[in-house]
Formats: sequence, C-alpha cells, structure tokens
Amino acid sequence: MELKINQQIKQFNADSLSVQSLLDLEIPNKQNGIAVAINNTVVPKTNWSQHFVSETDEILIISATQGG
Repeated sequence: MELKINQQIKQFNADSLSVQSLLDLEIPNKQNGIAVAINNTVVPKTNWSQHFVSETDEILIISATQGG
C-alpha cells in the first residue's frame, strides 16, 4: 500500500491499515499530543482503531509542541 503522509509518499506491506496501525508503524513511541487528519478532516483518537485509510487519502499527522 502506498500512502501520502505529510506530503511524503511511503510504502507499507499491508492491504489495509487503521489509523492506529499506521501510527504504530510510523511513530510507535510518540503518540501522545498528536492529531491525525485524513482528507482535511480530523479523526478523533477514539476512532483511530476503527478508521481505515486508503491509498487515495491525504494523511496529516500533527504533533503538538511547547513554546510560544
């Protein structure tokens, strides 16, 4: 499966991936303080395990930072 994540094309050896599975592969140790949007719509953290991505989706992973 080929996915576009944060404007970069990445390859995954899977036919289907939930948002949670994708995050487990991409950022396994930094899942606090992040937001995920698919096709410009935020996916609530409570839905990550049930929401599946497809190759046509534009995925944006945003990490909160401290500072001002």
